[in-house]
Amino acid sequence: MTATQSLKINASDAVPNRKRGGDLRVTLSPKTVGCTSGFGGVLWLEPGEFVTEHYHPHSEEFLHVVEGQLEMSLDDAPVVLGPGDSLLVPIGVRHRLVNIGEGRAHAVFHLSPLAPRPELGHVDTEKPTTPDAPNPDVGGPR
Repeated sequence: MTATQSLKINASDAVPNRKRGGDLRVTLSPKTVGCTSGFGGVLWLEPGEFVTEHYHPHSEEFLHVVEGQLEMSLDDAPVVLGPGDSLLVPIGVRHRLVNIGEGRAHAVFHLSPLAPRPELGHVDTEKPTTPDAPNPDVGGPR
C-alpha cells in the first residue's frame, strides 16, 4: 500500500453504477483500498426498482438491509428482507433484488473471494437495464 492510498472511503465519493439497476457504489475494493480478499459497497433502490438477475461463479455475496423492504430471488425462490436482515447468496446461485416497499431501500453488500479476473466475476442471466454502461470497476488481477 502506498502512503497516499487511504483505507477509508465515503459512499458519496464512490462512483455510482446503474448498469444492472439501482444506485450501486463500490467503496472497498482492490482499486479503492488495495484489499485482496473481496470487495463491497452500498446500494439504493427506489420503490419498484431492481437489480437484474445474475450470478457470481467465484464469489459468495453477503447482503445486509439497512432501510426498506427488499425481495431477493435465489434461483427463483423469493426471500423477503427488511431492516436488520442479512442474507448469504451462495456461489453460483442466480439472484435478483427488488425494492418491494413504498420507500427508498438501502443495503450494504460484500463479495468474497475475488474472481481470478474482474471480467469473470459476474454473469448476467437477464439483460442489464443499461447494457452499454461499464461494469463497476473493482480492480484486481488482470
